[in-house]
Amino acid sequence: MNKEIKIILSKELEKQYEELNKIISNEIKKGSANSFHQTLFKAINKTKELLKINPFYGNPISKKLIPKEFIKKYEVDNLWRVELPGYWRMLYSITGNEIKIICFILKICDHKKYNKLFGYKRK
Repeated sequence: MNKEIKIILSKELEKQYEELNKIISNEIKKGSANSFHQTLFKAINKTKELLKINPFYGNPISKKLIPKEFIKKYEVDNLWRVELPGYWRMLYSITGNEIKIICFILKICDHKKYNKLFGYKRK
């Protein structure tokens, strides 16, 4: 029996996703056929489709590295990372039961915000 795999965006990410979609619509109206926003949006959508096929597509993040704000805000005990174009990152958690698997996409951020979130310092 195959389990249903559902992709859910956090409330914060839903707003970010909608804003990105509006930016792309405006770019297309102005004649821009290829921009970083469009590339990022396509990569996000492609990654969502890949997660529907294989929820374990990303790279697992060590439990001790999961930001405390994620544990507190989203009550997650696992975190996965997918690299996106332009050094952006998608962070998600996996949960589920015998019937379905849920990939809860928590955040999409650029490399600078990702480093800050995990406490990485520049050399």
